Amino acid sequence: MRISFGKKIITPAVGTKVAGYGTNDVTVTKLDELYLSALCLDDGNNRVIIISYDLLGLDEKYIRRLRRQVAEILGAADAAVIISCTHTHTGPNTRTLERCPEILEKAYLEELLGWTSAAVRELLDKPFLDTEVYFYSQNCDQNINRRYIGPENSCSFLPHRRDMERIADGICDKELGGLCFFDKTSHEPVYIIGNYAAHPLAGHCPGIGGHRLSADYPGAFREYIETEVGAGCMFISGAAGDMVPRGHETGVAAIRQVGQALAQAAIDSVVTARRNSNRFKLQNESLQYGIRKVPVNVRIGHSLQPDYQGRNTLELEMQLVSLGDICLVGVPGELLAELGLEIKWHSPFRKTFILYCSTGYFNYLCHGNALVSGGYEGNQQAVESRTGLKLVTAAVEEAYALRARAFPEQPEYPDCAQSELVALQNIMP
Repeated sequence: MRISFGKKIITPAVGTKVAGYGTNDVTVTKLDELYLSALCLDDGNNRVIIISYDLLGLDEKYIRRLRRQVAEILGAADAAVIISCTHTHTGPNTRTLERCPEILEKAYLEELLGWTSAAVRELLDKPFLDTEVYFYSQNCDQNINRRYIGPENSCSFLPHRRDMERIADGICDKELGGLCFFDKTSHEPVYIIGNYAAHPLAGHCPGIGGHRLSADYPGAFREYIETEVGAGCMFISGAAGDMVPRGHETGVAAIRQVGQALAQAAIDSVVTARRNSNRFKLQNESLQYGIRKVPVNVRIGHSLQPDYQGRNTLELEMQLVSLGDICLVGVPGELLAELGLEIKWHSPFRKTFILYCSTGYFNYLCHGNALVSGGYEGNQQAVESRTGLKLVTAAVEEAYALRARAFPEQPEYPDCAQSELVALQNIMP
């Protein structure tokens, strides 16, 4: 696999209103820079670009503009450009709220379009590196489910009931998924991708913490890896709709604790994967991509952003990119972890990672029972109760279509029996 990568600062000026909490919270300081991280993959037949932004989210119309302009530079289809937002709550307002359309930083978003084009042109102008691709994943206990469901099936929202966190027992996706690209000549790691599900709001706290610009724990994750390994790094948020980091909303110490703990685990993954190349090195590096549209109804009694006012139906997008036996699934908003796990469980790929706030921003996207039990996420969902099920089904169907193209000899699933035999041969004396 040939790769090129780069990043660009996208931090707005201090004094910008911060996103994610109140609509009038003005920043007074900066803790660290916000970045866009971009990676171009070239398998000899296809090229794909992955971009992660340190932003809360982006409206669908801006995502489509970004995909189109990057695809034109790349000379590929729009589906070959997949975007994700880390969902940091300490960046600018880059997505519209139905009740507060005026908060959108339109001038900043136009700059973002220019910064993105410049970053992509720069990485395409650089010499591409020949690499070998490794995958790995492990469980990391750095998140909790912020929804506590009582025996009567009603939800308590734990950020409002922090005393109940000790009994939090909701389903969590604790998988830290990763890809590592090793230079074929030096055999050193040159680029690392980490994927984890937890709202980046570790650092937001009362007072100054709620009024400063920061990439939150994804920034600490990248910084640690870049400093310790010397490789480029991208953080991609997973299905974090109901996931919060441990120590959330308590300041800089929480940012560093969560970010560095995940980074250390990612480095451990790199070491383990490299030392077990027969198990974790991708043999098939074929790139495939596709977008599947999902028609859904608007939930009765709920309003939408101004772009969709008066509409009773929407067409959401699930975007998939596969690299060999690894699949990335871009979702149109804040998918709950349970739905992300459903996609992973039903995927025909060996590993599947979710890309948060990827194809649009349509608020929370819940499983049907979250609307029954209520709570913040369920009450916020603006689309019909079956939307979560429809999105999971669409993602899985598109995953099977991509796998059939990547593995025509094994179109539906890996040859598990053969894989188990090889693994046993490698560990038995």
